[in-house]
Amino acid sequence: MTAPEDLQRENLYLRQRVAQLQSDVTDISAEAGRLREELERLHGRRAMRPPNPLGSGQ
Repeated sequence: MTAPEDLQRENLYLRQRVAQLQSDVTDISAEAGRLREELERLHGRRAMRPPNPLGSGQ
């Protein structure tokens, strides 16, 4: 049987690990949002430019 001190130590470790992983998920979600906005901004800028007739390789 596992000693109560060992269980407390493992519980503390797991709580800290969960907190770190939740923080990582929050950071990654924020970064994904920033990248999505950047992609939309770049896509919008490309769509606003008139087409270049010489840019098609002719």
